Amino acid sequence: MNKYPAIHQAALNLKGATHDYKEEWGSDRYFVGEKMFAMCGTNKEGRDILTVKVEPNQGEILRAENPAVIPGYYMNKSHWVSVLLDEEKNDDFLAKLLAHAYEQVLRKLPKYRQKEIEG
Repeated sequence: MNKYPAIHQAALNLKGATHDYKEEWGSDRYFVGEKMFAMCGTNKEGRDILTVKVEPNQGEILRAENPAVIPGYYMNKSHWVSVLLDEEKNDDFLAKLLAHAYEQVLRKLPKYRQKEIEG
């Protein structure tokens, strides 16, 4: 069972989103069009994190405004941020981050894939 059901549900409520569990990373991963937009797991200190794709300027703003938002763990630091889930408990904020991440990835897919996903 997923440790963060609200995150899991918010991610899978996005049209065409899929999920897998990467055993060797101990992470739930979320995809649209076979491209990952979010991952929920732990960092090297064992803290639970949600890592999401962001626009580079959005990532800077989020990190400046919220101490729970840090550069993306094990990801390109300008295109991903991680949220320390023991510090950030606002499900609406996390759902908005997931939706933003999903849009970032969806927009980069070929137009025909976007149409297939959006139905």
